[in-house]
This record gives sequence, C-alpha cells and structure tokens, in this order.
Amino acid sequence: MDQAPAQSLGGLRVLDLSRVLAGPWCTQVLGDLGADVVKVERPGTGDDTRAWGPPFLNDGLGAESDESAYYLGANRNKRSITIDLAHREGQALIRSLALQADVLVENYKVGDMARYGLDFATLHALNPQLVYCSITGYGQTGPYRDRAGYDYAVQGLGGLMSVTGERDDLPGGGPQKVGVAVADLFTGLYATVGILAALRHRDANGWRRGLGQHIDMALLDVQVAMLANLGANYLVSGRAPGRAGNAHQNIVPYQVFEVADGHVILAVGNDGQFAKFCEVTGRPDLALDPRFAKNADRVRHRAVLVPLLAALMRERRRDDWLTALETAKVPCGPINSLDQVFADPQVLARGMTEAVPHPLTDGLRLVASPLKLSATPPRTRHAPPLLGQHEAEVLSDWLGWDPERIAAARAAGALGP
Repeated sequence: MDQAPAQSLGGLRVLDLSRVLAGPWCTQVLGDLGADVVKVERPGTGDDTRAWGPPFLNDGLGAESDESAYYLGANRNKRSITIDLAHREGQALIRSLALQADVLVENYKVGDMARYGLDFATLHALNPQLVYCSITGYGQTGPYRDRAGYDYAVQGLGGLMSVTGERDDLPGGGPQKVGVAVADLFTGLYATVGILAALRHRDANGWRRGLGQHIDMALLDVQVAMLANLGANYLVSGRAPGRAGNAHQNIVPYQVFEVADGHVILAVGNDGQFAKFCEVTGRPDLALDPRFAKNADRVRHRAVLVPLLAALMRERRRDDWLTALETAKVPCGPINSLDQVFADPQVLARGMTEAVPHPLTDGLRLVASPLKLSATPPRTRHAPPLLGQHEAEVLSDWLGWDPERIAAARAAGALGP
C-alpha cells in the first residue's frame, strides 16, 4: 500500500488554547501542514463558535447536530480534549502537556494566563524550547491592553472601515466592514508566520537551551499593517484616503462597472492594458488623450474618464465583455455568488473543496487548504473534532496515561465529565 506523503510539520506538537477565529485559523494551518494539534476546550460548551449557527451540520439521519458550520470551517486537523482551567488540577494538566509541546497558542485576555500559572514566563521555565504565541485584540502592552478585542471593532479602530464602502456623497455611502473577519484571519496567518520563524530560529541553533520565545500578536497591529498601500499613501502624503466604493485609490480604471445585464470587474493595471481596453471598446482615441494616456493622469482625471467608460460598458452584456477583454489580455472578471464560486471550473480544477469523513456524517464538505506544496502537500487527517473526542487518545499519546489515570483526572475535576 502506498504511504501518505510526508508533511512539512510532521512530528511538531501544538497545544491550542485558542477559541473563535484568529487562533484556530493559525492552528488549522499548522495542522494542515502536519502538526499534531491538540485543541483544549472548555468542558460542556467548548469553543464559542460551536454554537454560532445556523447552519449546523446534519447527521447521517438528516437531523441537525450541535456542530456549526462556522466551527467546522476553522478546526480541521485537530484533536479535542476538554480541560477546566479554573481548577488547579486542570492547570497542572496543561503544564504537563506544555512540557511535551513545541508550540502553545492562546488568546486569553492579558493577565489571565498568569493567574492560571500558564503564562509564558512560567512555561518557559519548565520548557525553554516552547514557542508561545499570545493573540489578543491590542497586544500585551499599551493603553488598550486590557480591552477585549473583536474583529469588527478592530476594523473600525484600525482604519479599514474608513476606506471600505461607497463614497459618502453617493447612495449607500458610509463605512462598511469587510464581509469576512479579515483582521482575525490575517492575524491567524501572521501568527503562523511568526511561529514558523520562531521554530526556525530555535531549530537552526542546535536546540540550545532557552531558545523558545514569546510571540505577541495583536489584531490592531495586524489591521494597521494590512492597510498596505493606503497606509503608505497617508504616511507619504499626509492626507487620509476616504472610501472609494469599488474603485481603486491609485489605479484607474480599476473598479466595478455596470453592464447591460449585470456587473463586471475591470482591473486595468498599466498603460498598455488601458490602450488594449480602449481598442475593445471602440474608442482607441481615449488612450491617446493626454488626460488619460498615463495612469497618474487617469487618476487625476478620474471624474471625467469614469463616466465616459461607464456609458460604454453599459452597451454590452457581461459575457460579451468578459470574452472580448480576456481575448485582449485585459484583466477583468465576473462577480460570483458562492454557489457560482464552488461550481467554477477553475475552483474545481484546483481542488478547493474536499469531502471529509466525520463522526456524524460522511457528507461533510469543507473548503480545502490553498497551499500547494509539491513534496509535502497539506492533508486532512482529522475532521473538525467533536467536543472532547480525543481525550483518552491525547493523554495516552502525549503523557503515557492509562485509563485509570485518566479516570482519576476526570474525578479530580481536571477533565470534562
């Protein structure tokens, strides 16, 4: 029988004390790459997102289960164990597991882990090689350190909503959040990068004692960083950019246009593409007009050019435009609903969904990892776990406990009932 391909992070042990999205997104990526991720959950209720539905997964008989789609989307390739951190015995069990871990990820409020005796300083003294990643809304320092952090609030505070949404002078204008929790998701990805960097530092230095380190990840820091070109625009010019709807702040034409039967995205990235676009529209003269020949001039004369283009775009149907523009190598695209996304031939060809066997059903379909590694591809080894599904298995694998020891820990209140 063929063996499964090796994985980049095979043999790495990750103790995951995080909930909701940023932390679980990080640990799901680590799990996809082969790490053994143990998800520690609150007895009885588990990760908050287990209850964030509907929709909930239907079991094999068609009945609604307690497994929300939200939870399922961020927790594959993990094993679940329930431990009560409020109990001294539960805290001791976490310390025992941390002794066996390479990485610990947590997203408790600043100071909570110290009260439990599970902070970086305490665990570093026990396991100096441990990479310890804390994820909070505002970081371990600064005047906001004690605030609870939520993606929505951070999108507002961090400036994203000031540049997202239609212009205030147009119908529907005003601040708008992004449709998915991008501050959480970006923080999860940055946390993954930080963890891999810390592991590289540790392992490249011959496992010298004390080379584990603390990673302080904050949603607000990440939100400010991901302002990217708009943040740079402000720092260079001193002028705060406003909302531009579906238009681009620095490129024209780069926006959504209404067409005869819907809408099309036009993403002209350089002057050559603009000349090709003008040929397709039947107005090659526009590319020769000194107001529009260069992108900087098009940006300056946006208010004149865009209405001209909008009138031209309304003359033809969506598929006519897409065919003509793609043939001319002008970047463009449709605006798909999610049913169209998951039926798209390119999405299907890239294997961006997968069927995952689950304890409650064989019909669980999830979004797949986008990572395509030629030698060590991601693999789904575990479906998103049921609450506490792997307690005996994890305690045996990591700590060598037998059933009697596990029963004693449960009786002492360390584990869930």
